[in-house]
Amino acid sequence: MVEILTERLRLRPFRAEDLPAFVAYRSAPEVARYQSWDTSFSMADAERFLDSQVGIELGAPGEWLQLAALDRASGTLLGDCAVRVLADQPATAEVGVTLAPAQQGAGIATEALGAVIARLFSELEMHRVYADADDRNEAVQRLLERLGMRCEARLVEADWFKGEWTTLRTYAILRREWAARQPGFS
Repeated sequence: MVEILTERLRLRPFRAEDLPAFVAYRSAPEVARYQSWDTSFSMADAERFLDSQVGIELGAPGEWLQLAALDRASGTLLGDCAVRVLADQPATAEVGVTLAPAQQGAGIATEALGAVIARLFSELEMHRVYADADDRNEAVQRLLERLGMRCEARLVEADWFKGEWTTLRTYAILRREWAARQPGFS
């Protein structure tokens, strides 16, 4: 079982007790806007999600692993990080992050996603980590840039998403670039 600790956070696989808070933030309109689900995300959806996570391990190619991001002091679920190691590209992972509305703007996403990326590079020896972002989601673009990721592509109206053509940005960072930004990284 993977567990990642940061100064303020504990990242670990989801458990049944996380689901009520998970449903609450996933069904918030401002959270669902740029995500693959909509505001009708229910407890039944959350239970199916939890079942889908059984047996998925960090670094296993193909499937998305969602890690619950909890406050280390209180145990409160603040959001989650998603990781998918590509099955058709060696040492390449895609990441994402979702936070409850009340947790946004406090550096939680930077801390959580940064810790996940660090683990991908240090222990799993990924070569490249990337993330896709809706062009309208400026907050996530700033987050990815804070983590040292560069915008590699802007795909204009390339994604039919929730009934409209949307523009996507792809951000990425290589292991050597991450290492250059992290003192003591090897």
